[in-house]
Amino acid sequence: MEHAVGTRKRAVAKVWLLPGPGEFSINGKKIDEYLKRRDLVELALRPLHLTESVSKLDVKVQVSGGGVSAQASAISFGIARALVKHEPTYQKQLKDAGLLTRDSREKERMKYGLAKRRKSFQWTKR
Repeated sequence: MEHAVGTRKRAVAKVWLLPGPGEFSINGKKIDEYLKRRDLVELALRPLHLTESVSKLDVKVQVSGGGVSAQASAISFGIARALVKHEPTYQKQLKDAGLLTRDSREKERMKYGLAKRRKSFQWTKR
């Protein structure tokens, strides 16, 4: 049993890999019930498809925070990390696909004197 944590924006996914027939649960629900969009399901399962581990491992995920898209990315990152712990030979394959690199883009902070993060108030010359 391998455990790893994946993050993206404010989403945090705790991932457990167990030997089994390939069952996948997110917060106690099946993956299609939790991630309703097909592209998000494919994003979350990408590390398993790449390493051809879909039918070899059961995946249990506890995810919180962020939106659905950020959660799917966090799940993908967590699965990739757990797969490397499970089988270190997968590291090059997953790294080449960019699945072991955390997407560091975060929401920019609010700045004083501005309307939004970068938008300034209208400037009058006279």
